[in-house]
Amino acid sequence: MTNPLHIDAPDGVPFIDIVREFDAPVSAVFRAFSEPDLIRRWLGPDGYEMDIEEYSFVSGGRYRYVHRSPEGGVFAFNGVFHVVRPDEFAIQTFEWDGAPDQVSIESLTFTALDGGRTRLSTHATYPSQETRDAMVTSGMEHGVSEGYRKLDELVGSK
Repeated sequence: MTNPLHIDAPDGVPFIDIVREFDAPVSAVFRAFSEPDLIRRWLGPDGYEMDIEEYSFVSGGRYRYVHRSPEGGVFAFNGVFHVVRPDEFAIQTFEWDGAPDQVSIESLTFTALDGGRTRLSTHATYPSQETRDAMVTSGMEHGVSEGYRKLDELVGSK
């Protein structure tokens, strides 16, 4: 059974909070965020191909990857990892090439739960309410849900 995904996008503020639990230890979930070969296996919607041009999940590191949809759409994303504390916390920027200059700041908190489980909490802050609303209506929930389901399968196989 898949753990439920909780997405909260309150009216009137440029934030999105995402919470999801995984039936795996923090070290396995964090590792799946750390290694490009693992990121490629779970991040993004089902059926999308992913090319990673740069990925260094360390404080001061950078990333850039491109998703290709089955229909031929190309979606490139990039950012900077400002803070990465292994098995605990990360702060990153997130920018989609399709909306240049609309950079969000995201914090990811990895919390160990009883029974060797993990809670991943993401708080994203957008530069405007309009940008946040565009993210909410972009199909983000679908992509996050499918990606986290694949992450569940990946960390469960360790």
